[in-house]
Amino acid sequence: MLTLKRPLPLVAGFALAVFTTASFATPPTPFTAIYQVSRDGEAMGNATITLKSLGNGEYEYSNQIQGTSGLAAALGANSSDVTRFRWNNNAPETESYTSEVKAFKVKQRAMRVNWATKQVSVDDGKNPSTYAAQPGMVDRNTLPLAIGLSLRNGSQSMTMPVGVKQQIEQQRFKVQGTESVQVPAGSFHAERVSRADSDKRYEAWYVPKQFAVPVKLAQSDGGDLTLQLVHYSSP
Repeated sequence: MLTLKRPLPLVAGFALAVFTTASFATPPTPFTAIYQVSRDGEAMGNATITLKSLGNGEYEYSNQIQGTSGLAAALGANSSDVTRFRWNNNAPETESYTSEVKAFKVKQRAMRVNWATKQVSVDDGKNPSTYAAQPGMVDRNTLPLAIGLSLRNGSQSMTMPVGVKQQIEQQRFKVQGTESVQVPAGSFHAERVSRADSDKRYEAWYVPKQFAVPVKLAQSDGGDLTLQLVHYSSP
């Protein structure tokens, strides 16, 4: 990988239906997941994803990628995506999201959601923007977790309100079937989920009864990265 871009930070029951805002029955359980990260089939580093309970229905979700191979290691490339969200009306809602990518230069983005005024503010150091918040809104970092929690309840098709730089996108995802997938953590019979409203590649393989996040994730937005689960632990 020439540069380390922000992953979909990294990154899958109900009746078959599309939900404007996915509903989840129980709060998520804290965990740590370690991934092998590659680009175009070449290993470039590892990712550590953690979910921590902060108490009172508040959570911190962190995705840390470190370049350990090839040019990514030579450049000291790494990225950090951290979201704070609340569990509200049986759904996660983003309160803040910060992203920092270091390679040739440092790129940063900060999102804040004021739920009292229902306003989202985004600042990447260039063109700050504001727009209206929507209940159940998540950010690009927590999206794979939100999908996994929905799958845990048996959903086969879902629409997620995702806050991006200048607006909320209604991103649609669908289970395409079940497949056997081999990753460093083992062999799994997984549900393959893909994005249904965009030609940007997002394919994720979930085992929702065991893990809140995918065992494998492949995406084109954010650097053509593939993440494969190495280890998962929870209290």
